[in-house]
Amino acid sequence: MARETALQVLFAADLSGEVTPESVETSFDEVSQEFSLPARARKWAVEIVRGVAANLKQIDENIGRASTNWQVHRIATVDRNILRVAAYEFLRDDTPTEVIIDEAVEIARRFAGDTSPAFVNGVLDVLGRERAAASL
Repeated sequence: MARETALQVLFAADLSGEVTPESVETSFDEVSQEFSLPARARKWAVEIVRGVAANLKQIDENIGRASTNWQVHRIATVDRNILRVAAYEFLRDDTPTEVIIDEAVEIARRFAGDTSPAFVNGVLDVLGRERAAASL
């Protein structure tokens, strides 16, 4: 639930023009009024959106490097923000790579286009391998 909420908040902020700490706070307030979240999921969703906004430049650089032949701003908005959530989780280093990728692919199946799960999986596989190499 937290990742899906974070996706919706980031999507709304992205559509408003830019993902900044201010825009994600505003988007979170607007999106969270549409449904109720358990306190733990709400806390995690807030952490994700704030973390993405605070680390956006690095996250987008990582996604750009891993998505060969794609500029980040040209990736579909839903796919881009699914990737941002997962890339932020990679930075945190407290969730196993396989879990992050599986969750992102499942969210892509629910919220994105038919080719999105494979695209998300491919980009995150590259980032996951980089993460594993960095921890050796």
